[in-house]
Amino acid sequence: MNKTDQEEGLEFVPRFDANGLVPCVTTDATTKDVLMVAYMNEDALHKTIETGEMHYWSRSRSELWHKGATSGAVQTVVEMRTDCDQDCILVKVNVKNESETCHTGRKTCFYRSVESKYKLKTA
Repeated sequence: MNKTDQEEGLEFVPRFDANGLVPCVTTDATTKDVLMVAYMNEDALHKTIETGEMHYWSRSRSELWHKGATSGAVQTVVEMRTDCDQDCILVKVNVKNESETCHTGRKTCFYRSVESKYKLKTA
């Protein structure tokens, strides 16, 4: 597929990276809050489209992950979009029982504010 077709066409052809992954930004369909950023491989993307519930690829566990399967915080897809060059996916979801999304027990993984007074620390 050429660049113009990829960027302007109507066909959904996600561009997976060298590891077979595409980043996915997940937002609350009602509040518009960013809930999390995770990665999807081809299988996770297919399962998400097939079931209407979010599936991701866990890079740390190297396995497919059905969001909410153990926590109960199932994310139901309301809308899925891709960016202009199809290398990132945005999904708007409803979260079952408005339960937490983050493994820390919070509604969103983005619960910390970074203030300019902090110095950048690298690993």
